[in-house]
Amino acid sequence: MLLSWNEPRPWITAELPGIGGQIKQTPEDFIVEEIPAYLPSGEGEFIYLWIEKRDMGTDYFLRQMSQRLGIPRDEFGMAGLKDRHAVTRQWVSLPKQAESRIDQLEGDGIKVLQVSRHGNKLKPGHLHGNRFEITIREPDINHRKLTPSLIARIKALGMPNFYGDQRFGADGQTLQLGRDLLRGGTLPGNQRFLRKLALSAVQSFLFNRYLAQRMRDALLHTVIQGDVMAKYPMGGMFVVENRDTEQARFDKREIVSTGPMFGKKMKQASGEAALREQRILPEVGLRIEDLQGFGKLLQGTRRFNLVYPEGLEAIADDAAVRIKFALPAGSYATVLLDEIMKVKGDDLDESADWSSVDQDGGASPEEASS
Repeated sequence: MLLSWNEPRPWITAELPGIGGQIKQTPEDFIVEEIPAYLPSGEGEFIYLWIEKRDMGTDYFLRQMSQRLGIPRDEFGMAGLKDRHAVTRQWVSLPKQAESRIDQLEGDGIKVLQVSRHGNKLKPGHLHGNRFEITIREPDINHRKLTPSLIARIKALGMPNFYGDQRFGADGQTLQLGRDLLRGGTLPGNQRFLRKLALSAVQSFLFNRYLAQRMRDALLHTVIQGDVMAKYPMGGMFVVENRDTEQARFDKREIVSTGPMFGKKMKQASGEAALREQRILPEVGLRIEDLQGFGKLLQGTRRFNLVYPEGLEAIADDAAVRIKFALPAGSYATVLLDEIMKVKGDDLDESADWSSVDQDGGASPEEASS
Protein backbone atom coordinates (compact mmCIF):
# COMPACT_ATOMS: atom_id res chain seq x y z
CA MET A 1 0.00 0.00 0.00
CA LEU A 2 1.66 3.19 -1.21
CA LEU A 3 -0.10 6.48 -0.55
CA SER A 4 0.86 9.17 -3.07
CA TRP A 5 0.80 12.29 -0.91
CA ASN A 6 1.20 14.73 -3.82
CA GLU A 7 -1.48 13.45 -6.18
CA PRO A 8 -2.59 16.32 -8.47
CA ARG A 9 -5.72 18.05 -7.22
CA PRO A 10 -8.32 19.57 -9.55
CA TRP A 11 -8.81 23.33 -9.47
CA ILE A 12 -12.11 25.15 -9.29
CA THR A 13 -10.43 27.84 -11.45
CA ALA A 14 -8.95 25.31 -13.88
CA GLU A 15 -9.74 27.23 -17.06
CA LEU A 16 -8.15 30.45 -15.76
CA PRO A 17 -4.36 30.97 -15.87
CA GLY A 18 -2.59 31.56 -12.59
CA ILE A 19 -0.43 34.54 -11.71
CA GLY A 20 2.61 32.57 -10.50
CA GLY A 21 4.88 34.31 -8.03
CA GLN A 22 6.45 33.59 -4.65
CA ILE A 23 5.16 33.74 -1.07
CA LYS A 24 6.91 34.10 2.27
CA GLN A 25 9.86 36.14 1.08
CA THR A 26 9.68 37.75 4.53
CA PRO A 27 7.56 36.78 7.59
CA GLU A 28 5.47 39.94 7.02
CA ASP A 29 4.40 38.50 3.67
CA PHE A 30 2.27 35.92 5.50
CA ILE A 31 0.15 37.39 8.31
CA VAL A 32 -2.28 35.12 10.18
CA GLU A 33 -4.67 36.27 12.88
CA GLU A 34 -6.81 33.85 14.85
CA ILE A 35 -10.59 34.33 14.96
CA PRO A 36 -11.39 33.10 18.48
CA ALA A 37 -14.56 31.23 19.35
CA TYR A 38 -14.95 33.58 22.32
CA LEU A 39 -13.12 36.45 23.98
CA PRO A 40 -11.82 36.25 27.57
CA SER A 41 -14.34 37.54 30.09
CA GLY A 42 -11.79 39.43 32.18
CA GLU A 43 -12.35 37.21 35.21
CA GLY A 44 -11.27 33.70 36.14
CA GLU A 45 -8.45 31.41 37.13
CA PHE A 46 -6.55 31.51 33.84
CA ILE A 47 -4.43 34.24 32.26
CA TYR A 48 -5.21 34.87 28.57
CA LEU A 49 -2.51 36.48 26.42
CA TRP A 50 -3.08 37.86 22.91
CA ILE A 51 0.36 37.17 21.47
CA GLU A 52 2.12 38.06 18.24
CA LYS A 53 5.04 35.90 17.17
CA ARG A 54 7.33 36.43 14.21
CA ASP A 55 9.12 33.70 12.24
CA MET A 56 8.60 31.14 15.01
CA GLY A 57 7.19 27.62 14.85
CA THR A 58 4.78 26.33 17.46
CA ASP A 59 7.17 23.85 19.05
CA TYR A 60 9.92 26.44 19.49
CA PHE A 61 7.36 28.99 20.72
CA LEU A 62 6.12 26.62 23.43
CA ARG A 63 9.68 25.86 24.52
CA GLN A 64 10.40 29.55 24.82
CA MET A 65 7.21 30.13 26.81
CA SER A 66 8.10 27.29 29.15
CA GLN A 67 11.67 28.48 29.69
CA ARG A 68 10.81 32.15 30.18
CA LEU A 69 7.93 31.51 32.57
CA GLY A 70 9.24 28.39 34.29
CA ILE A 71 6.04 26.46 33.57
CA PRO A 72 5.65 23.00 31.95
CA ARG A 73 4.46 23.07 28.34
CA ASP A 74 1.27 21.16 29.09
CA GLU A 75 0.11 24.02 31.33
CA PHE A 76 -0.33 26.29 28.29
CA GLY A 77 -3.54 26.32 26.27
CA MET A 78 -3.83 27.08 22.55
CA ALA A 79 -6.77 26.89 20.16
CA GLY A 80 -4.71 25.96 17.10
CA LEU A 81 -1.24 25.74 15.61
CA LYS A 82 0.08 28.50 13.39
CA ASP A 83 2.61 28.87 10.59
CA ARG A 84 6.30 29.28 11.24
CA HIS A 85 7.45 31.57 8.41
CA ALA A 86 4.87 34.20 9.22
CA VAL A 87 3.64 36.88 11.59
CA THR A 88 0.88 35.28 13.64
CA ARG A 89 -1.48 36.50 16.36
CA GLN A 90 -3.39 34.19 18.68
CA TRP A 91 -4.67 33.69 22.22
CA VAL A 92 -2.67 31.57 24.67
CA SER A 93 -3.81 30.65 28.18
CA LEU A 94 -1.58 29.97 31.19
CA PRO A 95 -2.13 29.37 34.91
CA LYS A 96 -2.56 32.43 37.13
CA GLN A 97 0.69 31.77 39.02
CA ALA A 98 2.60 32.92 35.92
CA GLU A 99 1.03 36.39 35.95
CA SER A 100 3.96 38.07 37.71
CA ARG A 101 6.40 36.83 35.05
CA ILE A 102 4.49 37.82 31.91
CA ASP A 103 6.94 40.65 31.15
CA GLN A 104 9.66 38.01 30.68
CA LEU A 105 7.94 36.83 27.48
CA GLU A 106 8.69 39.98 25.51
CA GLY A 107 11.45 39.96 22.91
CA ASP A 108 13.15 37.71 20.36
CA GLY A 109 10.10 37.36 18.15
CA ILE A 110 7.37 37.39 20.83
CA LYS A 111 5.10 40.32 21.69
CA VAL A 112 2.32 40.36 24.28
CA LEU A 113 -0.42 42.57 22.82
CA GLN A 114 -3.12 42.09 25.44
CA VAL A 115 -3.56 40.46 28.87
CA SER A 116 -6.88 39.26 30.27
CA ARG A 117 -8.45 36.46 32.32
CA HIS A 118 -10.99 33.72 31.76
CA GLY A 119 -12.57 30.86 33.64
CA ASN A 120 -11.23 27.94 31.60
CA LYS A 121 -8.03 26.80 29.95
CA LEU A 122 -7.92 27.47 26.21
CA LYS A 123 -8.26 24.16 24.38
CA PRO A 124 -7.64 22.98 20.81
CA GLY A 125 -10.62 23.81 18.65
CA HIS A 126 -11.66 26.98 20.53
CA LEU A 127 -11.53 29.10 17.37
CA HIS A 128 -13.77 29.89 14.44
CA GLY A 129 -11.04 30.38 11.88
CA ASN A 130 -8.15 32.55 10.76
CA ARG A 131 -7.72 35.83 8.88
CA PHE A 132 -4.91 36.05 6.35
CA GLU A 133 -3.01 38.84 4.61
CA ILE A 134 -0.63 37.25 2.13
CA THR A 135 1.71 38.97 -0.30
CA ILE A 136 2.54 37.24 -3.59
CA ARG A 137 5.77 38.67 -4.98
CA GLU A 138 7.16 38.47 -8.53
CA PRO A 139 3.82 37.55 -10.13
CA ASP A 140 3.22 37.13 -13.85
CA ILE A 141 3.57 40.33 -15.83
CA ASN A 142 -0.17 40.17 -16.59
CA HIS A 143 -1.21 39.74 -12.96
CA ARG A 144 -3.30 42.90 -12.83
CA LYS A 145 -5.47 41.52 -15.63
CA LEU A 146 -5.57 37.90 -14.41
CA THR A 147 -6.23 38.38 -10.70
CA PRO A 148 -9.78 39.85 -10.79
CA SER A 149 -11.17 36.88 -12.73
CA LEU A 150 -9.61 34.40 -10.30
CA ILE A 151 -10.97 36.24 -7.27
CA ALA A 152 -14.44 36.50 -8.83
CA ARG A 153 -14.51 32.78 -9.62
CA ILE A 154 -13.61 31.78 -6.05
CA LYS A 155 -16.19 34.19 -4.64
CA ALA A 156 -18.85 32.69 -6.90
CA LEU A 157 -18.03 29.00 -6.44
CA GLY A 158 -16.21 28.76 -3.12
CA MET A 159 -13.00 26.86 -2.41
CA PRO A 160 -12.59 23.06 -2.40
CA ASN A 161 -11.65 22.24 1.18
CA PHE A 162 -8.57 20.14 0.39
CA TYR A 163 -5.81 19.57 2.90
CA GLY A 164 -2.58 21.27 1.86
CA ASP A 165 0.43 19.12 1.02
CA GLN A 166 2.18 20.25 4.21
CA ARG A 167 -0.36 18.11 6.06
CA PHE A 168 1.54 15.05 4.90
CA GLY A 169 5.01 16.08 6.07
CA ALA A 170 8.19 16.65 4.09
CA ASP A 171 8.06 14.41 1.00
CA GLY A 172 4.99 12.71 2.46
CA GLN A 173 6.92 11.21 5.38
CA THR A 174 4.16 11.78 7.94
CA LEU A 175 1.61 10.12 5.66
CA GLN A 176 3.84 7.10 5.10
CA LEU A 177 4.38 6.84 8.85
CA GLY A 178 0.61 6.71 9.26
CA ARG A 179 0.42 3.98 6.64
CA ASP A 180 3.04 1.97 8.53
CA LEU A 181 1.11 2.34 11.79
CA LEU A 182 -2.02 1.00 10.10
CA ARG A 183 0.01 -2.01 9.00
CA GLY A 184 1.11 -2.79 12.55
CA GLY A 185 4.20 -0.61 12.81
CA THR A 186 5.22 1.13 16.01
CA LEU A 187 6.98 4.29 17.16
CA PRO A 188 9.82 4.24 19.69
CA GLY A 189 9.01 5.79 23.06
CA ASN A 190 5.96 7.83 23.99
CA GLN A 191 5.17 9.85 20.86
CA ARG A 192 1.40 10.11 21.06
CA PHE A 193 1.25 13.46 19.27
CA LEU A 194 3.30 12.14 16.35
CA ARG A 195 1.05 9.09 16.19
CA LYS A 196 -1.98 11.37 16.02
CA LEU A 197 -0.40 13.49 13.29
CA ALA A 198 0.50 10.42 11.25
CA LEU A 199 -2.88 8.75 11.53
CA SER A 200 -4.65 12.04 10.81
CA ALA A 201 -2.49 12.38 7.70
CA VAL A 202 -3.97 9.13 6.39
CA GLN A 203 -7.50 10.39 7.08
CA SER A 204 -6.63 13.66 5.31
CA PHE A 205 -5.21 11.84 2.30
CA LEU A 206 -8.36 9.72 1.96
CA PHE A 207 -10.54 12.83 2.23
CA ASN A 208 -8.51 14.61 -0.48
CA ARG A 209 -8.85 11.58 -2.75
CA TYR A 210 -12.61 11.49 -2.21
CA LEU A 211 -13.01 15.23 -2.83
CA ALA A 212 -10.85 15.16 -5.96
CA GLN A 213 -12.98 12.38 -7.44
CA ARG A 214 -16.17 14.25 -6.60
CA MET A 215 -14.81 17.31 -8.42
CA ARG A 216 -13.74 15.27 -11.45
CA ASP A 217 -17.28 13.92 -11.64
CA ALA A 218 -18.60 17.53 -11.58
CA LEU A 219 -20.43 16.92 -8.29
CA LEU A 220 -18.84 19.51 -6.00
CA HIS A 221 -21.93 21.73 -6.21
CA THR A 222 -24.45 18.89 -6.55
CA VAL A 223 -26.24 17.31 -3.61
CA ILE A 224 -26.20 13.51 -3.87
CA GLN A 225 -28.91 11.30 -2.43
CA GLY A 226 -27.66 10.10 0.96
CA ASP A 227 -25.04 12.85 1.37
CA VAL A 228 -24.20 13.92 4.90
CA MET A 229 -24.86 17.65 4.93
CA ALA A 230 -23.88 20.21 7.58
CA LYS A 231 -25.23 23.64 8.38
CA TYR A 232 -22.82 26.34 7.22
CA PRO A 233 -20.67 27.82 8.63
CA MET A 234 -21.35 25.70 11.70
CA GLY A 235 -24.09 23.48 13.01
CA GLY A 236 -25.53 19.99 13.07
CA MET A 237 -25.36 17.29 10.41
CA PHE A 238 -28.03 15.22 8.71
CA VAL A 239 -28.40 12.70 5.89
CA VAL A 240 -30.14 13.85 2.71
CA GLU A 241 -33.57 12.36 2.13
CA ASN A 242 -35.09 14.95 -0.22
CA ARG A 243 -32.36 15.86 -2.67
CA ASP A 244 -34.24 18.72 -4.39
CA THR A 245 -35.04 20.42 -1.07
CA GLU A 246 -31.46 20.23 0.16
CA GLN A 247 -30.05 21.33 -3.20
CA ALA A 248 -32.00 24.57 -2.86
CA ARG A 249 -30.58 25.12 0.63
CA PHE A 250 -27.07 24.30 -0.62
CA ASP A 251 -27.41 26.86 -3.41
CA LYS A 252 -28.28 29.49 -0.78
CA ARG A 253 -25.13 28.52 1.19
CA GLU A 254 -27.24 27.49 4.18
CA ILE A 255 -25.75 23.98 4.15
CA VAL A 256 -22.77 22.22 2.60
CA SER A 257 -21.93 18.62 1.76
CA THR A 258 -19.30 16.81 3.82
CA GLY A 259 -16.72 14.18 3.03
CA PRO A 260 -15.42 11.23 5.03
CA MET A 261 -12.74 11.38 7.69
CA PHE A 262 -12.81 7.63 8.26
CA GLY A 263 -13.06 6.23 11.78
CA LYS A 264 -15.48 4.43 14.03
CA LYS A 265 -17.44 7.57 15.03
CA MET A 266 -17.81 9.01 11.53
CA LYS A 267 -21.44 9.75 10.66
CA GLN A 268 -22.34 7.44 7.79
CA ALA A 269 -23.77 8.49 4.44
CA SER A 270 -26.40 6.35 2.74
CA GLY A 271 -27.42 5.26 -0.74
CA GLU A 272 -25.45 6.62 -3.68
CA ALA A 273 -23.31 8.88 -1.47
CA ALA A 274 -22.27 5.93 0.72
CA LEU A 275 -21.22 3.89 -2.31
CA ARG A 276 -18.92 6.70 -3.44
CA GLU A 277 -17.28 6.89 -0.03
CA GLN A 278 -16.91 3.13 0.32
CA ARG A 279 -14.84 2.96 -2.88
CA ILE A 280 -12.05 5.11 -1.46
CA LEU A 281 -10.46 2.64 0.97
CA PRO A 282 -10.09 -0.34 -1.43
CA GLU A 283 -8.53 1.96 -4.05
CA VAL A 284 -5.49 2.40 -1.79
CA GLY A 285 -5.45 -1.11 -0.32
CA LEU A 286 -7.17 -0.32 2.98
CA ARG A 287 -10.13 -1.79 4.84
CA ILE A 288 -12.28 -0.05 7.42
CA GLU A 289 -10.97 -2.61 9.93
CA ASP A 290 -7.46 -1.22 9.41
CA LEU A 291 -8.57 2.08 10.94
CA GLN A 292 -9.89 0.51 14.13
CA GLY A 293 -8.05 -0.22 17.36
CA PHE A 294 -6.44 3.21 17.76
CA GLY A 295 -8.88 4.55 20.36
CA LYS A 296 -9.24 8.33 20.45
CA LEU A 297 -6.41 8.81 17.94
CA LEU A 298 -8.58 7.75 15.01
CA GLN A 299 -12.22 8.28 15.91
CA GLY A 300 -13.45 9.70 12.62
CA THR A 301 -15.54 12.73 11.72
CA ARG A 302 -16.79 14.65 8.67
CA ARG A 303 -15.26 17.63 6.88
CA PHE A 304 -16.81 20.32 4.69
CA ASN A 305 -16.23 19.58 1.01
CA LEU A 306 -16.47 23.28 0.23
CA VAL A 307 -15.84 26.52 2.12
CA TYR A 308 -16.50 30.13 1.21
CA PRO A 309 -13.61 32.51 1.97
CA GLU A 310 -14.88 35.64 3.70
CA GLY A 311 -13.78 39.13 2.76
CA LEU A 312 -11.75 37.86 -0.19
CA GLU A 313 -10.01 40.71 -2.01
CA ALA A 314 -6.81 41.35 -3.92
CA ILE A 315 -4.75 44.56 -3.97
CA ALA A 316 -2.20 44.65 -6.78
CA ASP A 317 0.69 46.91 -7.70
CA ASP A 318 3.41 46.47 -10.28
CA ALA A 319 5.55 44.16 -8.12
CA ALA A 320 3.14 42.21 -5.93
CA VAL A 321 -0.42 41.13 -5.14
CA ARG A 322 -1.75 41.21 -1.59
CA ILE A 323 -4.59 38.78 -0.89
CA LYS A 324 -6.89 39.23 2.14
CA PHE A 325 -9.44 36.65 3.29
CA ALA A 326 -10.68 34.57 6.21
CA LEU A 327 -11.15 30.80 6.35
CA PRO A 328 -12.81 28.43 8.82
CA ALA A 329 -10.50 26.62 11.22
CA GLY A 330 -8.76 23.70 9.57
CA SER A 331 -8.97 25.10 6.03
CA TYR A 332 -5.70 25.79 4.24
CA ALA A 333 -4.66 29.18 2.91
CA THR A 334 -2.25 27.47 0.52
CA VAL A 335 -5.17 25.71 -1.19
CA LEU A 336 -6.66 29.10 -2.05
CA LEU A 337 -3.26 30.43 -3.10
CA ASP A 338 -2.77 27.41 -5.33
CA GLU A 339 -5.96 28.34 -7.21
CA ILE A 340 -4.63 31.87 -7.75
CA MET A 341 -0.95 31.18 -8.39
CA LYS A 342 -0.96 27.69 -9.98
CA VAL A 343 2.66 26.94 -9.16
CA LYS A 344 4.40 23.79 -7.96
CA GLY A 345 3.23 22.65 -4.54
CA ASP A 346 6.71 22.92 -3.02
CA ASP A 347 6.59 26.68 -3.56
CA LEU A 348 3.44 26.87 -1.45
CA ASP A 349 4.66 24.90 1.56
CA GLU A 350 3.42 26.83 4.60
CA SER A 351 5.82 25.28 7.10
CA ALA A 352 6.38 22.18 9.13
CA ASP A 353 3.63 23.37 11.48
CA TRP A 354 0.14 21.94 11.14
CA SER A 355 -2.70 24.42 11.04
CA SER A 356 -4.91 21.87 12.76
CA VAL A 357 -5.43 18.21 13.42
CA ASP A 358 -8.98 16.95 13.20
CA GLN A 359 -10.73 16.96 16.52
CA ASP A 360 -8.36 19.60 17.81
CA GLY A 361 -8.53 22.22 15.11
CA GLY A 362 -12.21 23.08 15.26
CA ALA A 363 -12.63 22.35 11.57
CA SER A 364 -15.14 19.54 11.57
CA PRO A 365 -18.90 20.13 11.44
CA GLU A 366 -19.37 17.67 14.29
CA GLU A 367 -17.28 19.73 16.65
CA ALA A 368 -18.66 23.04 15.47
CA SER A 369 -22.08 21.86 16.55
CA SER A 370 -20.95 20.63 19.96
